Amino acid sequence: MAGHSKWANIKRQKAVVDAKKGKTFTQLSRAIIVAARNGIPDPAGNFQLRTAIDKAKAAGIPNDNIERAIAKGAGTFTDGGASLEEIRYEGYGPGGVAVLIEAFTDNRNRTAADLRAAFSKNGGNLGETGCVSWMFEHKGVCVVKEVTNEEQLLEASLEGGADSYEMGEEDTAEVFTTIADLEGLNQTLKNQGFEVSDAELRWIPSNSVEVTDTEQARSLLKLIDILEGLDDVQDVTTNFGVA
Repeated sequence: MAGHSKWANIKRQKAVVDAKKGKTFTQLSRAIIVAARNGIPDPAGNFQLRTAIDKAKAAGIPNDNIERAIAKGAGTFTDGGASLEEIRYEGYGPGGVAVLIEAFTDNRNRTAADLRAAFSKNGGNLGETGCVSWMFEHKGVCVVKEVTNEEQLLEASLEGGADSYEMGEEDTAEVFTTIADLEGLNQTLKNQGFEVSDAELRWIPSNSVEVTDTEQARSLLKLIDILEGLDDVQDVTTNFGVA
């Protein structure tokens, strides 16, 4: 019986891993489609598309899938499905925490209904456009690994047009800039010998809401987990802090 139980656990764990992998593949493919549609379908001249392709390759998405996603974005490949649109949703979680959700969807009604249900079942509510986005700033972020000389990073960041940077764990830094300067900052850091593991657009909260109630914190984390698990959701950002 013990052996059977162990095998069952392994199968369950594999199912969870496969589900998360499938979700990641879907997210990255959709990011490529939208990037190709918003700009030219050539990564050499489309920074957003180039970074989306880099992430897809790093995740192990086959080249055929990447090419198909680019073609979908360019409108040269059709599979009978509805076209994707990029939508931002906003709401409040338990404790008054602001929640920003970026979604790629082919059905606005379905996505809104799924989000509304997730909020209402977990002590929050889906709000109107603009209700919390004023608490965030849309920035470009370069994630730099293995930073051994912080002064050199500062000089390179300033040269690349960065606004600020923050050191994290294991000699990793996040360098912040405007959306328009992200590509230039990314290239400058690489030219200076830094390892840029990611260059992305991110919503940065201007303030932090400290949640001191344990039950509220648990409900908030559950809400975030459910939102991130929805097929149409690409990214979830909050101004949640733990006191």
